[in-house]
Amino acid sequence: MKKIKTIKKSTKALVRTKKKSDLVSAVQEMAAHRRGEVLLKTRTLHIPTDIDVASIRKNFGFTQKQFADHYGFKLSALKEWEQGRRKPELSARILLKVIAAAPKVVERVLSEKLD
Repeated sequence: MKKIKTIKKSTKALVRTKKKSDLVSAVQEMAAHRRGEVLLKTRTLHIPTDIDVASIRKNFGFTQKQFADHYGFKLSALKEWEQGRRKPELSARILLKVIAAAPKVVERVLSEKLD
């Protein structure tokens, strides 16, 4: 019985050591990148600061209620965005941009059940 416990403890220690080693390596790589010694992969996100919600909705031929129901927005929020009283939050702007570019993907993903 004691041997099994020892094995379990050493396995946990190896996992902790690996995680610590990975973390140290990542920090060293970031430092090298800051010094200009290493070029890391980067990407630029193009998230709109302003988005024409009414235009997106009208392109699909939805009423405000239909669009809100179809994509899970609150009707009151949609109305306020379209009337300029409020701006969509960052996550809503991202979703609206994806809806405009790939509505079928959003519909498929939103209709799938999470396990």
